Amino acid sequence: MIVNPVLKSAEFIHNIFEAMKKTHYDTSKWKEHPLNPKECNASTVDWIFLVDLLNFSFWSEIDIDDTGVPHPDRYRVTFHDVGYTGYWSMVAAINRALEEGIPITTPEFFASEECLPDKEIERIFRSDTKEQIPLLQERIRIIREAGRVLVEKFGGSFTNCISQADKSALKLVEIVTTNISSFRDEAEFCGRKVQISKRAQILVADLWACFQNQSYGEFNDIDEITMFADYRVPQALYHFRCLQYSPELLEILDRGEMLPYGSPLEVEIRGNSIWAVELIRRRILELIQKELEERQLHATEEDLNSAPPKMMTVNAILIDFFIWDFAKAAQLDLTLGERPVKVHRTRSIYY
Repeated sequence: MIVNPVLKSAEFIHNIFEAMKKTHYDTSKWKEHPLNPKECNASTVDWIFLVDLLNFSFWSEIDIDDTGVPHPDRYRVTFHDVGYTGYWSMVAAINRALEEGIPITTPEFFASEECLPDKEIERIFRSDTKEQIPLLQERIRIIREAGRVLVEKFGGSFTNCISQADKSALKLVEIVTTNISSFRDEAEFCGRKVQISKRAQILVADLWACFQNQSYGEFNDIDEITMFADYRVPQALYHFRCLQYSPELLEILDRGEMLPYGSPLEVEIRGNSIWAVELIRRRILELIQKELEERQLHATEEDLNSAPPKMMTVNAILIDFFIWDFAKAAQLDLTLGERPVKVHRTRSIYY
């Protein structure tokens, strides 16, 4: 039986809403991962800055099946007897270095080749396997540039960037992208400049989630941040019919062809993913409002006199986090299941 794709995508939005309610999905989930810091201080800000500075291009040339079961030779870092691949391998390498007494997250330290030689950076990101971390030389260059900018312009600490932003998420994104070129994720599409700013926005989002909208993570316009257009979330959006790909694009993805950064197809995938998540966000807010209205309609006098229930927080950040977590858990189904599609392959410093 043919299923209307409109109903299928609407069902996905409803399922996201119900699952987020059931699991009480909120910023507290961020600290539940064993590799994320549990304390909230200036050192945590330094950690988040470095992690999101290097948060790009973890897909493997070896692991072409991409089923969620890593190829034994793909880049892997073991930390506390657990082997990590993908994004978490980089995080594990940074945490391992900190435990070894290397102040890798301190801008003044990682800006200096004398304090932190290139060979030492290579050792920090050493692999347990044959495959090394992708774009290592680019990562070294990016570390140096960002460190110098923070030392020369912001007193050696990203906390000063946060202070200058004056609790504005958008202002902080602007400060980061203006001053540090590796965060300047933008392209030209049909004669117009398109700003995507994946890593700059996820930097703000991680601060917000870690500090739970307090202290260094307090932003009065956090809902203006969009989803973080990478290669995993679009795969999930396609799987649930929130995105539609042309037969030509599906063939390109199936063959594993590279999509150059800034190419029309690559920009379309990322741009439409941002808009799809925005539409999902709007629909979920409508569902929340409808639930509140129904609750008020059937409320007893005691209900009306009591404190109103806390409204569920939903923004593009939490939806992105939720879909990304889902996509990683369901990687096999996304790649080989009912509506299979491979992630697009773009080797870039921007995501």
